[in-house]
Amino acid sequence: MQDQEKHWSEDRPLQRQFTLQANENVRKLLRLLELEPVKSIRNLHPAYCSLLIKFDALRMQHEELEAILREYLERLEEVKLPEQRRVEIPVCYGGEFGPDLAEVCVMRGLTEAQAVELHASVEYLVYFLGFVPGFAYLGELPNELVTPRLAAPRKRVPAGSVGIAGNQTGVYPFATPGGWRLIGRTPLKMFRAGRDGLSLVSIGDHVRFTPIPHEQFAALESA
Repeated sequence: MQDQEKHWSEDRPLQRQFTLQANENVRKLLRLLELEPVKSIRNLHPAYCSLLIKFDALRMQHEELEAILREYLERLEEVKLPEQRRVEIPVCYGGEFGPDLAEVCVMRGLTEAQAVELHASVEYLVYFLGFVPGFAYLGELPNELVTPRLAAPRKRVPAGSVGIAGNQTGVYPFATPGGWRLIGRTPLKMFRAGRDGLSLVSIGDHVRFTPIPHEQFAALESA
């Protein structure tokens, strides 16, 4: 394959990064490494177009791992990805749940109804999970909604908040600091320790947001 680069991490000598051009190739390489694990590999961290691989350099030399990875990369075309799930996430937009929606509308020349319709009109791909457990990076937003993140992040974003930043959207699974513009909130738990799979969504899933009123939000939250 011609769309690969390798990078050795300078601050963490036991890290190995293999860069790919397409997220699908990232998911295929991740899948292959899960099905046929390499003993020295400790953790796999997928991103939009790269896979960060942490491995034990005392058990395997860099060159050995690189040779194995090159063999795996030659086999990507034969890798079958798991069937993509479609997950629907109910969202109550605007008001106290979406304090930045009005400003986004001013910036983009939209009414709130138009912004909500646009955000809910797309089936988003889960590119990867990161930042905190259960936080899925979803894309891409309709061009009409592409908006820069906040100049200064909030010290606390409530759990379930739906945010946008650039051409991305996502849901905060926990109350954390965050700089994405908040346009709504879901009553669903995006991450739950007792749930099989822990996270509501997984890499490669497709997500749709469904607008709901406050009354339905309260009912789902208490269910």
